[in-house]
Amino acid sequence: MNKFRFGKYRESDAMSNLISENYPALLVMSRFGIALGFGEKSIGEVCRNNQVDTNTFLAIINLMVSENRIIQASDTKISVESLINYLHNSHNYFLNYRLPEIREKLSKVLNPGEDDLNKAVLEYFDKFVAEVKKHMLNEDKKVFPYVKSLLRAGSKDKYNIGFSKQHEQIETRLTEFKNILIKYYPAQSTNKMNGVLFDIFNCEKDLASHNAVEEYLFLPAIVELEGKTEKLS
Repeated sequence: MNKFRFGKYRESDAMSNLISENYPALLVMSRFGIALGFGEKSIGEVCRNNQVDTNTFLAIINLMVSENRIIQASDTKISVESLINYLHNSHNYFLNYRLPEIREKLSKVLNPGEDDLNKAVLEYFDKFVAEVKKHMLNEDKKVFPYVKSLLRAGSKDKYNIGFSKQHEQIETRLTEFKNILIKYYPAQSTNKMNGVLFDIFNCEKDLASHNAVEEYLFLPAIVELEGKTEKLS
């Protein structure tokens, strides 16, 4: 039986129930700086105790558990500042923890004596990481400052943000890498290689959720801010 709840969470729901029913929400919590140990408190209480905007937290959670990606920025009043902090922390997680961890595990399970094949596998993964890094650092250094300037109503120039195409390229490269390992790498230790693949599958889902937040919540918020700036100019 599928224990995931594909419904809309409210601030009155218990945070512990959210985590029990949708354990990937742990990643959302960590990116907002919310620690465990909240007892029977509601989502709203936990968010307020941690100075986290409840509407933004719920928008991300409900988008994550929605199969149809129907939760959008227009559905709820979110804090763009909180969303930027969340996305920035997500970038730190992928670039400084998750992807380096997967590479380290991968390098340890490759077959001895398969130097050329192992080199090709690691090079392919490194190219994927480089693409992710380029995309995320561009957001950190250009997109986020641009949006912050919109919040101050100090920018009149539009910044062309092509999230969808960039996300598609990243997700395609990771899928290709995963398929190479599954179809063509003759792993000697099935358990160890499968463990790495399991991490890659989870990372793939996490990246997809991260990309959905940018496309369905962050990008519409940017468009709305640009519209407000145009009216003021």
